[in-house]
Amino acid sequence: MFELHHLTAVEQLDWLRRGEITSRELTEHYLARIERLDPELGAFTVVDSDAGLLRAEATESLSRALPLWGLPTADKDLVARAGRVSAFGSRAFAGRVADESDELAIVLDATGAVSLGSTAAPEFGFPSYTEPLAGRPASNPYDVSLGAGGSSGGAAVAVAAGLLPVAPGSDGGGSIRIPAAATGLVGLKPSRGRIAAASGFGSLGGLVVAGPLARTVADAGLLLDAFVAPSGSRSQWATEPPADRDDDGPFLSSATRGEGRFQLAVSVDSPWASAYDIRLDPEARAALDLAVREFVALGHGVDELALPEEPGYSPAFRAVWQAGAATLPLDDAQLALVEPLTRWLVEQGRELDARTLGEALAWLAGYERRIVALLAPFDAVLMPSLALTPRPIGWYDSEDGERNFAQQVEYTPFTSFANVAGLPAITLPVHTTPDGLPMGVQLVGRPGGERTLLALGAQLERRLRWHRRHPPAWVN
Repeated sequence: MFELHHLTAVEQLDWLRRGEITSRELTEHYLARIERLDPELGAFTVVDSDAGLLRAEATESLSRALPLWGLPTADKDLVARAGRVSAFGSRAFAGRVADESDELAIVLDATGAVSLGSTAAPEFGFPSYTEPLAGRPASNPYDVSLGAGGSSGGAAVAVAAGLLPVAPGSDGGGSIRIPAAATGLVGLKPSRGRIAAASGFGSLGGLVVAGPLARTVADAGLLLDAFVAPSGSRSQWATEPPADRDDDGPFLSSATRGEGRFQLAVSVDSPWASAYDIRLDPEARAALDLAVREFVALGHGVDELALPEEPGYSPAFRAVWQAGAATLPLDDAQLALVEPLTRWLVEQGRELDARTLGEALAWLAGYERRIVALLAPFDAVLMPSLALTPRPIGWYDSEDGERNFAQQVEYTPFTSFANVAGLPAITLPVHTTPDGLPMGVQLVGRPGGERTLLALGAQLERRLRWHRRHPPAWVN
């Protein structure tokens, strides 16, 4: 039986603009699904039904040309919205109501979207899994005994299970691409500077940017366009990177047309390998091999690429990650409430001296230059998204911060380098394991290369038709 969530986000927006459905009707559909399904899935920390319905009705007075006019979505719990509880996944901020909205929430409103609440995130967004002690774990809709990844885990669960058409996430080391790979979605981390409201320049090391989680490549392009140009006009963001192709039109156009032949490299090397035991699960290899075969069949050039050993990567990245935790506004009483991983990060960060942090930042800046130069001959580099299949809930060490960090690296050793280098990267859900679990691959592009990544993703999507795969909750 047909239901509204069976439509793509692009199709839902088209129905809204043509008057086939109202924003209130679409909002009511998703709120009903959230009420029915989310108790098992844990996608949301806050469901703001009344505000969502009021907002849906208010969009009728807004211009239908707005890029997300009347379309339901939600804020990640790390994004504050005035008047709503914003706990950032932490018991230390339990019940905290935001006085002001963060810029990303303001931009979401400017696009004409309807926020239905807040999606689950781990404490302050540091872990690559979403199992906060402050709330429920975000369960993988393909197997609820498994985690959904993180830190945009709740957003990924909501989109994969049909509780939202699309959702924004944020990515400082893989936090969009990891849960996208674990839940069978397209997840796009834009170039540093692409989105003004979450450019990366405001975070230590320039790591954290915002981006879309979606079921299709076109839906990802739609949400990226909305964040780049919320009013629907061309972006005026001064530091937005230039396009890497002659076509500098909407990202949705590249994601829809899917045109071009490109030179790709394929690599299974990780900058973490000199410090941690990185092993590629056979299902991760199967996903990569499948993507290579399909790209060759499409006529793209594919070469192997070896990334050099980088012994300085682990200590430099860890120092910046810990220093970022040290900036959290936590007094002693609040520090006693945070999770062991967060406490370890904060305490380690507070012990760093200025010279150590300065050297780490300088090393990562040099690494960025080396990586950009190394990848320059290629339009994109194909890599695994994850080294392992989705992890069981409770798999990560809940007491030993050092061990927990190591487990995260073992699970996702291929994502953080794109944040350090400021490069765009997209996860594509190409493979399904014999147990029915999604496994993705990652394409890392040149600076400003989102259109190339979207075009490549659209080509692969047409062949593999992953948008027709859904978890059990989809039909419930």
